Amino acid sequence: MSFSQNREPITIEDGFKLIDAAVTKLTRIIEGKPEPPFLPEEYIGNYTIVYNMCIQKPPHDSSGPLYEKYGAILQAYDKLTILPSIMEKHDEYMLRELSRWWEINKIMVRWLSHFFYYLDRYYIARNGIPSLTVVGMTCFRDHVYEKVHFNVKQVVIALIHKEREGQQIDRALLKNVLDLFVQNGMGNMERYEKDFEDFFLTETNSYYSRKASSWIQEDSCPEYMIKAEESLKKEKERVSHYLHSDTEPKLVANVQTNLLVSVAKQLLEKENSGCSALLRDDKTDDLSRMYRLYHAIPQGLEPVAVAFRLHVTAEGNSLIKQAEDAATSGIVEEQVLVRKIIDLHDKYMAYVTDCFQNHTLFHKSLKEAFEIFCNKKVAGSSSAEMLATFCDNLFKKAANDKSNDDSTIESTIDNVVKLLDYISDKDLFAEFYRKKLARRLLFGKFSDDHERSILTKLKGQFGGQFTSKMEGMVTDMQLGKDQQTGFEEYLKNANTGKPKGIDFTVTVLTTGFWPSYKTSDLNLPLEMVNCIESFKAHYEIKTNHRRLMWIYSLGNCNLTARFDAKPIELIVSTYQAAVLCAFNHTERLTYQELIDQLNLSHEDLVRVLHSLSCAKYKFLKKEPASKTISKTDSFEFNSKFTDKMRRIKVPLPPVDDRKKVVEDVDKDRRYAIDASLVRIMKSRKVLPHQQLVSECVEQLSRMFKPDIKMIKKRIEDLISRDYLERDTENPNTFKYVA
Repeated sequence: MSFSQNREPITIEDGFKLIDAAVTKLTRIIEGKPEPPFLPEEYIGNYTIVYNMCIQKPPHDSSGPLYEKYGAILQAYDKLTILPSIMEKHDEYMLRELSRWWEINKIMVRWLSHFFYYLDRYYIARNGIPSLTVVGMTCFRDHVYEKVHFNVKQVVIALIHKEREGQQIDRALLKNVLDLFVQNGMGNMERYEKDFEDFFLTETNSYYSRKASSWIQEDSCPEYMIKAEESLKKEKERVSHYLHSDTEPKLVANVQTNLLVSVAKQLLEKENSGCSALLRDDKTDDLSRMYRLYHAIPQGLEPVAVAFRLHVTAEGNSLIKQAEDAATSGIVEEQVLVRKIIDLHDKYMAYVTDCFQNHTLFHKSLKEAFEIFCNKKVAGSSSAEMLATFCDNLFKKAANDKSNDDSTIESTIDNVVKLLDYISDKDLFAEFYRKKLARRLLFGKFSDDHERSILTKLKGQFGGQFTSKMEGMVTDMQLGKDQQTGFEEYLKNANTGKPKGIDFTVTVLTTGFWPSYKTSDLNLPLEMVNCIESFKAHYEIKTNHRRLMWIYSLGNCNLTARFDAKPIELIVSTYQAAVLCAFNHTERLTYQELIDQLNLSHEDLVRVLHSLSCAKYKFLKKEPASKTISKTDSFEFNSKFTDKMRRIKVPLPPVDDRKKVVEDVDKDRRYAIDASLVRIMKSRKVLPHQQLVSECVEQLSRMFKPDIKMIKKRIEDLISRDYLERDTENPNTFKYVA
């Protein structure tokens, strides 16, 4: 349809009649009623009617009335055709009707927008009013959506409930309907959220709250978690199938809160199936599921980590109690206990690594648990001492048995270093270890590789200061071999030869590295004196201004004892050798004669005489023949002694120096606290009391847990020695004295 330049204006009435006819045909076509489709010329004609009515000069320009006509057409169609058709249906049928009419409405708006397109291009653009598409959407929202969304929402939620209970529903239909909620928001999510999502989440909350109450009573922890995991999976599937993606985080959080957070304590503590039971029974799949479920929740893993810590602590405490009960006469089976603790650590570290994905929270829980029971005493023995004794036995056994698997020992060393990290008194371990290392080195019961291996690992973990003395001891032993070779060369070259029948070995120790040992002016047999003088002569040639201090308490001798039955080689300490040699020139000696002749202390002589006359091997006969040594006793060489062995090692009970070790460590701690306080104050100049104490504790806690009372005492001592002073205005503040 076209007009010439001098055409008559089209009146609104005439134009609207033509438009109404086109709209009637359009509605019949899109509703699927018998109607031939628009021919191209008809389509163009409908557009041209609107075009011509809009370009007429005032007062014939009909743009405004046409814009209103467009809205009126859609409004009438929504109110009189679409809405009644939807309202007469119920349940799922209402949704289908709504979905059908929504599609029809979109087609209707699209076609009408083409007919009235000229308005969009000029009239709407010039006047800043809503576009034709927006008007079409607004009409549907105001006259259809607003009237039906409440009922629709209830039907949708009911269908979702049916699906949750295992029934099949039309997911595609739900997607169409929920898309309608989103699109009627006209570019934002407000309609979807307020008209559907809020109600849906409230219903979800109620649904899973009921499920949680029921399942927590009926199911074991693993069964409950499987149901929770499955529920979360299905809710996420719902989002992918028909809910808007914005709903997912809210929906997941809702389900997590009801199924996991609200019942966490009950679930984790379930008798026979909770976290503790899963750990006890090695249920790795269930523990991994627990981690997956709670890891996805902010702070969700915290109660799991607490349950883990409590379980590990309980198992560790049980091991300590077993060791306490098994301890006899104060002797602890530290080999058994430490092995069990190592096994326990391996077991739960595997859980942390595999089930809990190396999460820092579980590493922290494991550390806290081990710190609790690893620092408990067993029958008076500290964990530091027990660990040092364990290492001592491990290395002595390895040195004696060359068939030991080095990889197994290396693995054990690694575990020892890990356990030491949990022990607060690391300095006490270092001192006990150093004492025992000294004995291993001096008595040849060590493997150089193993000793150096643990020192390397300890150094890497706790720093060079921790191992410097021990490394010096091991180095001394290597130097000692060279020293001995040099001594033997000296004897050979000097043509002095060795004193007849005597083989003499000396180990020179650096005083600063080795533990302090008791010295005595023991009167040695002449043969031993000759040996010592020979070494002194050699040593004075090699060194200048170095004084040798002989520690006889650490020496040992191989003697040949000529009994009536046969000669027997005796392996004894230097003290024991001196006592036995005293009987070379006389058959009988009293206690007093021995103490005068040898110049030994009463405590040492009692130990030695007891080992030679009252223990398993009675090389000396004592009068009276009692089991204790007294100052009135007399002794004579037991020439009648016999034994099937040709070589006997005669034990001398070691002196219990545990008390001295603790005293030495306490003394070192005082120096360490002094140094730390001065170091802090030197850099800070002025500090309040509380801050000074806390910084000192923080600095020293890597090696030991400083006692607050001792810190306060050391502060007072430093004040008295003019290192620190109190602030005159505030006595709780200290200043550094330069």
